[in-house]
Amino acid sequence: MPNRATEAATTDKTPLQQEIDKRLTFAIISHPDAGKTTITEKLLLFGGAIHIAGAVKSKKNARQTVSDFMQMEKERGISISTSVMGFDYRDRTVNLLDTPGHADFSEDTYRTLTAVDSVLMVIDSVKGVEERTRKLCEICKMRKTPIITFLNKFDREGKEPIELLDEVEAELNIRACPMSWPVGQGASFKGVYSIYEKRLILFKPHDIQNVESSVAIENMDDPLLDEKLGSLADRLREELELVQGVYPEFSMEEYLAGTITPTFFGSALNNFGVRELLDAFVDIAPAPRAQESRERLVAPDEEKFSGLIFKIHANLDPNHRDRIAFMRICSGMFERNKLYHHVRTGKTFRAANPTAFMASERSIVDTAYPGDIIGLHDTGTLKIGDTISEGENIEYTGIPSFAPQIFRQVINLEPMRSKQLNKGLEQLTEEGVAQLFIKEYSADKLLGVVGMLQFEVIQHRLKEEYKASVRFEQADYGGAAWIEAEDSRAMEQFMRFHGNHVALDKDEERVFLYRNRWAVSRAMEENPKIRFYFTSDKKDLLVP
Repeated sequence: MPNRATEAATTDKTPLQQEIDKRLTFAIISHPDAGKTTITEKLLLFGGAIHIAGAVKSKKNARQTVSDFMQMEKERGISISTSVMGFDYRDRTVNLLDTPGHADFSEDTYRTLTAVDSVLMVIDSVKGVEERTRKLCEICKMRKTPIITFLNKFDREGKEPIELLDEVEAELNIRACPMSWPVGQGASFKGVYSIYEKRLILFKPHDIQNVESSVAIENMDDPLLDEKLGSLADRLREELELVQGVYPEFSMEEYLAGTITPTFFGSALNNFGVRELLDAFVDIAPAPRAQESRERLVAPDEEKFSGLIFKIHANLDPNHRDRIAFMRICSGMFERNKLYHHVRTGKTFRAANPTAFMASERSIVDTAYPGDIIGLHDTGTLKIGDTISEGENIEYTGIPSFAPQIFRQVINLEPMRSKQLNKGLEQLTEEGVAQLFIKEYSADKLLGVVGMLQFEVIQHRLKEEYKASVRFEQADYGGAAWIEAEDSRAMEQFMRFHGNHVALDKDEERVFLYRNRWAVSRAMEENPKIRFYFTSDKKDLLVP
């Protein structure tokens, strides 16, 4: 198996290209409860970034996971917001993004997928391929993002390995390429055999010190296999013979094209198979790739810097009430305190304290390279989808925009704290977790989201971070369409009939809130001079 870090160091490449070749930037995706956050912790543990892995659903006084740093995440045992964590492993700089698994936080996950070069997909071996996994894999295939698969929880009784591989191929429309194989399952689970390294690895359950037994076994007829596995040795031989006859051998070209998924087996909770996964990942995962912009394809090794803002988070550090914009370096070298160009506004931009991440922990960085994710302190000038460059007007593409489907009216329970509420709503909606609409005639505040759980998160964060108390009341709307017209009289007529259902968004653009598809179709037919758009950027026209 190739080690590109060593290859990069021994070739005559520019210093910039050598830094690019060192970097691996990937996201972890899964259905909720498949073990995504647990495997994140174990990758950090084996990568030397932490020394004790935390339990995802821990007791009150137990150590919390690194990646779930928000208070509500710690209390609920779920990932609500994408976490960014960086560490060094085998001469590589690894940027790991742990995404929310719950469908109600799809927007955060989809945006994160625009900022990575590959993906690790975690599947629960007991439940198999689930709905959320199908959707996320579909997004990755659309973007041609390479996928490595980890079949988790093999310490439990579940589906047979062959059955799982067949399910991956049938449900996700991608060929499985086993890189390791489980030795037993459930109570009889003894470890994994690394196919690509030809090693047998046996682990002790719950051994946080990772004391492992590893032995090289090149030939499956080696009696050492019987000595180590006893009655399971013949079963392993039979299964490996079947696997090699049915499934494809690893091909770097096919993996990078997204047509095969290298597949690993193990138990993240018990440390089974995680080190083998990390070692193989470092060997085969792609370095930073070229990024699409509206103007052209931007190569990472271009001399001039450019970066994409793909996420914003308010109050990452509650003690400082700060607002951090997450930027993926796309090309060139980023330098602290250097003057850059903010493409959307045309103004200059300078970052005095850019930061690298370990979830909520941060450290100042002086330079960053393609593939790196850095945090920029922001007072409200940056928006999701913005480009920062060294002068060129580049607009990166691929940041998804969603029209909300669920609406609630915001009721302020403490009118004396209206200032805090308004600030909280402004900052939280700028993160992209929800959209704020103010009805033009009544000034009522409405929040629109794609998932119900978002309301609970916003209510919690308003209370904890802004000391503002609210409740949400039913609003009888099922969709939103941004509207505009060149004929002012046509808009005046529309407002006379539909003004009670028109609101202003954060940019004071008019939005028609409608109850159902029939209502908006009728409004479109009766007002042919009004243009209706599906998203706020007014690039996708709504059709009757």
